[in-house]
Amino acid sequence: MKKVLTVVLGLAFAGLNAQQKWSLRECVDYAVKHNLQVIQNEYSKQIQDSNLKIAQKNYLPSVNASVGNNVSFGQASLGTTSIRNDQFSNSANIGADILIYNNGRLEKTIRKSQFDVEASQYDIETIKNDISLQIAQQYLTTLLNKEIVKISQSATENAKKQFDRAKITTEVGTTAQTIVAEAEAAWAREKQNLKTAEINVGRSLFALAQLLQLKEYKDFDVQDVEVDDKLTPQLFSVDDVLNLAYENQPQIKAAQSRIKSAETQTEVTQTSFWPTLTASVGVGTFYRNLLNTNNAGYDQFGNATKEPGFFQQYKDNFGQQGGLSLNIPIFNKGITKLQVEQSKINENIAKTTLDQQKQTLRQSVQQAQFDADANYEIYLAAVEAAKSTKLAMEFADKSYTAGRTTIYDLNIARNNYANAQGSVEQAKFNYIFSLKLLNFYSGIPLTL
Repeated sequence: MKKVLTVVLGLAFAGLNAQQKWSLRECVDYAVKHNLQVIQNEYSKQIQDSNLKIAQKNYLPSVNASVGNNVSFGQASLGTTSIRNDQFSNSANIGADILIYNNGRLEKTIRKSQFDVEASQYDIETIKNDISLQIAQQYLTTLLNKEIVKISQSATENAKKQFDRAKITTEVGTTAQTIVAEAEAAWAREKQNLKTAEINVGRSLFALAQLLQLKEYKDFDVQDVEVDDKLTPQLFSVDDVLNLAYENQPQIKAAQSRIKSAETQTEVTQTSFWPTLTASVGVGTFYRNLLNTNNAGYDQFGNATKEPGFFQQYKDNFGQQGGLSLNIPIFNKGITKLQVEQSKINENIAKTTLDQQKQTLRQSVQQAQFDADANYEIYLAAVEAAKSTKLAMEFADKSYTAGRTTIYDLNIARNNYANAQGSVEQAKFNYIFSLKLLNFYSGIPLTL
């Protein structure tokens, strides 16, 4: 039973450790969900969503109610004399008005708001893309540093074997004491290189955790990814990638939406040249009370009449009203014309922004393809160099064993081979990132 429990706990612990290793997709998804810049732009989009709702609600009528109270004291003129006129009045009204015609201003304002919402959404996607590329680059850097650790571990093991062998040959008197000293020094240098490589892995993991904005980073790690040792040349065409990028990259779509928004704003501004027709309806009533007398007046027989009560007056004085109002613009100092000119300038600014975005994207795609071609050539050269340095190291090892060369020459050959292996890995990951970048511009999500 204890053995079974131990195995279960061990598997659970292993599963927990496995959960701590993040894939590239997990890193990207987490980053775009928790990044503060993304969250801030999502708030900006919510503002644009509210503006759209406001524009849509302008189709509805405006309804207002009012209640007023007024009291006055003093004399009032009555022919050649004056009488005391102290009174209190109360009124209540409710009215509604609705826009009937304004040359489509409301509909055009709604369309402009829709384009603004689209642009805000594409802005969010642009930020997510930028973050994704940063994550991918740092992720590959981490994988590269891990490969360099493996190379350093192999070099350290070989140096340890060389030291053990030199120690034995020195003890039996076959080699001088300087040989074992140099072997030990070489082993110490490789251990130092290994420690440096391990620290570089920790540094790159820390940088990746910072990009993810993780609060706890000490247990953070990424999944090991097997990369094919035999890479093939990229077959992308700049024109093909550019055509796809112009269609799917959000910064281009955002600029296009802003052009439509600017053009629609010009249409909205031009509606100020046209008349505006508004309809209104309302109901209301009032109450009046003479404070210095209870009489409301006199009847046809000269008898004083009492003032009706509050509710009676409200009932008797109830009335309705309705009307149409036509506002015709004639002259407003040329301000509307200038506003239209400003809107057209904003159109030109938006179109120039689109050209700038396309230019930047084109340069990025061209740079990515140039880097891919260059990195592949560097990779091929590094592979050939690694083969040659490996052969040289093997010859140096055999020569040293036969006593025809020194341990110094052997250590130099081994260092050259370790450096050549590092160059291969560096070129390999640089080339992979260039390919992923071209795929990304083509609309393919980042994966490993």
